[in-house]
Amino acid sequence: MKRIALAAAAAVAVTALALTGCSSSGGRGGDAGASESAAAGFAADATIGVALPDKTSENWVLAGNLFENGLKDAGFKGDVQYAPASNTVAEQQNQISAMITNGAKVIVIGAKDGKQLGTQLQQAADAGVKIIAYDRLIENTPNVDYYVAFDNFKVGELQGQALLDGLEARSGHAAPWNIELFSGSPDDANSAVFFNGAMKVLQPKIDDGTLVVKSGQTDIQQTATQGWKAENAQSRMDSLLTANYTSATIDGVLSPNDTLARAIITSVKQAGKDISTFTVTGQDSEVESVKSIMAGEQYSTINKDTSLLVEQTIKMIGQLQKGEEVDVNDTEQYDNGVKVVPAYLLPPVIVTKENAAEAYANNPTLLDIVKAAQ
Repeated sequence: MKRIALAAAAAVAVTALALTGCSSSGGRGGDAGASESAAAGFAADATIGVALPDKTSENWVLAGNLFENGLKDAGFKGDVQYAPASNTVAEQQNQISAMITNGAKVIVIGAKDGKQLGTQLQQAADAGVKIIAYDRLIENTPNVDYYVAFDNFKVGELQGQALLDGLEARSGHAAPWNIELFSGSPDDANSAVFFNGAMKVLQPKIDDGTLVVKSGQTDIQQTATQGWKAENAQSRMDSLLTANYTSATIDGVLSPNDTLARAIITSVKQAGKDISTFTVTGQDSEVESVKSIMAGEQYSTINKDTSLLVEQTIKMIGQLQKGEEVDVNDTEQYDNGVKVVPAYLLPPVIVTKENAAEAYANNPTLLDIVKAAQ
């Protein structure tokens, strides 16, 4: 798919925190027009709701802080809320309903479960509230107006290629290579997109025998990690090693994010396997995983700068406030089961030990980690 260049500098100033972020459905689409028509504007100091799923990953915590500061700087009243650690969808549903009742004009939603918000989004539509799906597509409803995210299919493609590159560079032997596959939580629409992107790269290599999945678990239902929880990934990896690799070598694992990658590495270490010849992918550029990459353990991650994603979201809110057309660069790719949601996609960046300094040049925290390890 041809890519359209990112829009120029955002019209709305956001706190310039160049930190990293994290973790849709439908096929790949073509290019889109630059914008979508917006409804009439609203007051410049209106309330803007932001409903985020939890605080279990660094990027969600960062996103909440950026939204609080950025919305304030833009003149809005921000109402930023997280669903509780108990992982209940009902709490996020209640938070969204309360935001509508309290007069929010736009609600940005990082969905805890994108399939279970239909009632709340119908309530929003009835009240004239615009909905921006943030990072995770909201499914099975016509009442989501825009989607803003990094190109998640491309994330998967980058992860698949990184796994192949790492196997060749680290395994110490020629193909075939023994691998296992992990995917994200089944209640997150992004999980299938990451996995499908990776399998576009990996499936031909499985078919021709370059890669061998000794467990035979290649279906997304078999590879899923409920709740994106590290303990679930580690438990599954423990079982895979016990059942398939007591005497065989495990060369690599496709991991969809950094939290799961570190759990997989822990399992491999505890099984007494040689981590220096093992390749595991990741995503989100979490601090501990960047340290792991520089130490030669985790092979790769994905840099998805949360500050850029929040900045683009607030720019879209500003356009809605003024009644202007809203910037999008994809109107074909993200079919949520009811409609194709106009989207603005940002480009992800693959990061390995070799390019980490360049990738994090604008991120002082991560750049310091890289420099300290060199």
